[in-house]
Amino acid sequence: MDTLESSVALSSEGFVLLDSSMNPILVNPAAAQILAYPQKPERQKDLGSYLTSKIHSTILFDQASKGSAVVSRFQSGRRTYRCRSFQVNSMSDESSQGALAVLLERASGRSAAVAQLSERFHLTAREQEVAQFLLQGLTSKEIGIRMQISPNTVKAFLRLIMMKMGCSTRSGIVGKALTVEP
Repeated sequence: MDTLESSVALSSEGFVLLDSSMNPILVNPAAAQILAYPQKPERQKDLGSYLTSKIHSTILFDQASKGSAVVSRFQSGRRTYRCRSFQVNSMSDESSQGALAVLLERASGRSAAVAQLSERFHLTAREQEVAQFLLQGLTSKEIGIRMQISPNTVKAFLRLIMMKMGCSTRSGIVGKALTVEP
């Protein structure tokens, strides 16, 4: 195994840079593997157009008024990947077009703390997702962006979680998550 292949094997994070038309400009080897699975990316005759169509069908969705947006999660084989997107702009005056950087991260199984919270307090799947993001230190707005819901909906989920857990603050959720007994 050469150095490039070994670094791809060690990294499960993919990186895709999309132009303003949502077509890929750059795709790292890990992203190519994730998107092409179960096929081997190097075996594709026309890898560029294949990955373009795969990106459009897998990680992008159309919003009625805003154009395309990136999904928060997608499935590749048995693995689930989180998609985080970042708006990037050129530093030169030549290109005023913006681009979108997309990070594909393998979603780990639920953390032990959230799994125990869920079991002990009977949290729904969406409440578990909110709790997981809360334990990562995200704000309601950031959680809403990741889950593609409004911050007010996030706050409603947090209130439900607080009621089930018998606490009155976000930090109370975190505190109980850290002191949950196995």
